[in-house]
Amino acid sequence: MVFNGVTDTMAYAKILENQGLNHRRRSLDSLEFARHIVDVLDEHKAENIVLLDLRPDTVIADFFILCTGTSDRQLKALVDHIKVGVKEAFERRPFSEEGTADSGWMLMDYGDVVVHMFLEDVRSYYDLEGLWNEANVLVSIQ
Repeated sequence: MVFNGVTDTMAYAKILENQGLNHRRRSLDSLEFARHIVDVLDEHKAENIVLLDLRPDTVIADFFILCTGTSDRQLKALVDHIKVGVKEAFERRPFSEEGTADSGWMLMDYGDVVVHMFLEDVRSYYDLEGLWNEANVLVSIQ
């Protein structure tokens, strides 16, 4: 069988993987990436960390990570720790960041993984767990 001029099926699979088109591998990488962020948050004392698997029902992201900080200073520090930890381990930077620590909500968008960090009252108000209640909870750290 010939695929785009490539006759070897394994060679074609390698081409797809190199182009980032191997969905299964990309999903595993996304999960590994999300788990790394969860570990960074846990290491730096974020509270009530939840990793939601949004696949395959949404195009927004593969995973949402939700956590609570105890103060606006901690929210800022968590953002900094994630940036450093992700850059060191994966050489990635967020596509965008939203919110401010003063508002009680900060977001980091890595494309396949979106991290929401809240103060407790703001998290209760927005209730993202309730909004995404059909998503699979992969990790829940109290």
